[in-house]
Amino acid sequence: MSGERLRGKVALVTGAGRRAGLGEAICARLAQEGASVVVSDVAGPRGALPADRIGNRTELDAVVATLRDSGARAVACELDVRDEAQAESAVALAVREFGGLDILVNNAGIGFMMEPLVDMPLERWNTVIGVNLTGAFLCTQHAARQMIQQGRGGRIINIASVAAKSGSLHLAAYSSSKHGMIGLTRSAALELGAHRITVNAICPNHVTTQLGAVQNAYRATQRGQTVEAYLAEMRGRIPLGRVGLAEDTAKACAFLCSDEAQYVTGEAMNVSGGQEMH
Repeated sequence: MSGERLRGKVALVTGAGRRAGLGEAICARLAQEGASVVVSDVAGPRGALPADRIGNRTELDAVVATLRDSGARAVACELDVRDEAQAESAVALAVREFGGLDILVNNAGIGFMMEPLVDMPLERWNTVIGVNLTGAFLCTQHAARQMIQQGRGGRIINIASVAAKSGSLHLAAYSSSKHGMIGLTRSAALELGAHRITVNAICPNHVTTQLGAVQNAYRATQRGQTVEAYLAEMRGRIPLGRVGLAEDTAKACAFLCSDEAQYVTGEAMNVSGGQEMH
């Protein structure tokens, strides 16, 4: 283990059951800092969520196995964040396995449902809002109840997006959900501050995870470009000259979970290489 900032802390990370995803990177970083981690994901098809776009139980277990091989304390949890009973059970699992809950990272999200606003069926809109925003609300609510009961404060981190601050073509539901996540972050920070629970959001720019690769292909086709040409054009718009890495978001998350950020709450931190500056 390479760090001590989160030694003795217990974290629940949603949407973390896919290899090379933001969630896996966040779990790995929190574990490196000493936290015990509940790795959660839907782990299988759920209605409008197709099997080829979400994780499965085998992949979830593989993420946990990698963490354990590194010396971390980690456990898998099947969690559809839209299901309140499952959200409550995930918090209970953290308490049962590791003795409490100190950190919640709302990372679960859908960004692959890309289509023009006028063509988007209500079902798909509801699915995106349900996972990205309602899921974050439900997990925040149950995690906060546990943190308040424990009386030792806590950290809640919402993984938003630069799309939480600017509109995005063919991502009306996604951008709306992420804008809403910033509102949830700020409101929760106001209410939970008295309990020494900080609530912050991280707004990454594009990261080529499995989800990011789907977005790359869609945008490139939309523009009549190759994926390589599209990515080169994207890099040209970023002052630091590269697209984001999962580790960039994970490092920011670890900082916001640490005592070093104990006076930071209600913020929406850009992790975008300078692409987003407000």
